Amino acid sequence: MRTVNSACIFAATLIACCCNDLVSADESAKKKRPNILFVIVDDQSPFDLKIYNAKSELETPNIDRLAAEGVTLDGAYQMGSFSGAVCTPSRHMVMTGRTVWHLPISPGQKTCPKNIEDNVMASVFNNAGYDTMRTCKNGNSYAAANARFTVVKDATKRGGTEESGSAWHGKQVLDYLDQRQMTKDEDPFLIYFGFSHPHDTRDGTPDLLTKYGAANHTDKENLPAANPKQPALPVNYLAQHPFHHGHPGLRDEVAVSGVWEKRDERTIRNELGREFACSENIDIQLGKVLARLKNMGELDNTYVVYTSDHGMAIGRHGLQGKQNLYQHTWRVPFIVRGPGIKPGTRATGNVYLLDVLSTICDLTGIAAPETSEGTSFKHVLWGETDAVRDTLFGVYNGGTKPGMRCVKKGDWKLIKYDVMNGSVRETQLFNLAENPNEFISEHNKEDAKLTDLAEDPAYAGKLAEMEALLLEEMRRLDDPYRLWNQPDDGLPAQVEVVKPKRNLRGKAKKPQPNS
Repeated sequence: MRTVNSACIFAATLIACCCNDLVSADESAKKKRPNILFVIVDDQSPFDLKIYNAKSELETPNIDRLAAEGVTLDGAYQMGSFSGAVCTPSRHMVMTGRTVWHLPISPGQKTCPKNIEDNVMASVFNNAGYDTMRTCKNGNSYAAANARFTVVKDATKRGGTEESGSAWHGKQVLDYLDQRQMTKDEDPFLIYFGFSHPHDTRDGTPDLLTKYGAANHTDKENLPAANPKQPALPVNYLAQHPFHHGHPGLRDEVAVSGVWEKRDERTIRNELGREFACSENIDIQLGKVLARLKNMGELDNTYVVYTSDHGMAIGRHGLQGKQNLYQHTWRVPFIVRGPGIKPGTRATGNVYLLDVLSTICDLTGIAAPETSEGTSFKHVLWGETDAVRDTLFGVYNGGTKPGMRCVKKGDWKLIKYDVMNGSVRETQLFNLAENPNEFISEHNKEDAKLTDLAEDPAYAGKLAEMEALLLEEMRRLDDPYRLWNQPDDGLPAQVEVVKPKRNLRGKAKKPQPNS
């Protein structure tokens, strides 16, 4: 019996040790689950940043360092908008992983699941045991999805002080991280780190405005002062777009404080200086958060994603806002640093913002919700493949219908405009390898390839190919509209002219802010 008892005791001890090892391993695995810091700014063209435009005068050392320590995607896009507030569908796509016509707010076909709010970004990570926190602007977002974050510190901050500007958003994240340290919280976290800038009104801090030679200009009757420190005009600057963009009374094109309807050099350079002042301030706040994560020992176990909800024109092609489909506005900056990512690398990507949810789920070992239509690009980030798709689609029809559409495949891009009740019907064809700035005839370039090629007979075959591809994408994505030279596919005609609303005195109302 003694022998049996000794054997039993030995076996019991061995089992207990194994169990303890398993528990310890399980706890260790939980601790090693990577964090997510998702940084999203408001209204920033990738070409503002040196990592996409070496000639840019904007200084962003922390963003540059992020790129040097991670991967930069040269083909990241937001699918588009059916609203002048392009931010709204863009942020819905980020939160849900759904395509532009399948959102809970999409017009036309109702194809969004009723339980979508149980499957938005915060809900998915809450259910997976992550602590979730967000700070961002108020409005023109997805309020129901935002409310699913456990900690919410939202406010619109577009001023030039610590309390009224980007530093406020940074402080919310720093305070949250301090609280985690105080309570010794070891759960993995998802932090949605949003900024209200560089969206207008672009009231920069005094020191950064001075650096970029800019002023918070409010005098509509006079031009801002010229200053040699101001950023140079964009390479594809025009004083006027060659045809109507299709959205009469559009706030971004007529009512932005400091610009209004002006497109002269002094106005645009001053506004770019304001934009750069706001963007550098964002970089400063991002640097503070990255430093705090490093001091906490969390940075190397955190995927840091930097992007924008869409791009911006500010003088490019004679436009001011975000309601167009040129590369400077359709594309977004996209940088990721984190475990498994080779420092200082670049990839094409061909990703949409709607792919973010599936990707961060993949990176953290969480099952993406079945409601997500996005594609994980983890393998692009890890350098195992260059892109997740060949074809990209874009739409803007927040003004007159059916609006603008574009499609891109390889080096070729087609943009079509069917606006102003059929009075503006234009087609543009670009070879982006030869004409990456999308110069058009009004830019007066001597090189015959540096222009829109849609009317060149030599490219008739490519034009037909791209037209067919656009229709294919519109059908695949359930676009509820058709353009003038497409079959109607049995869809009801939906044409309208958007005019500025009038008040009771018969005067045009001031356009409402697209926050």
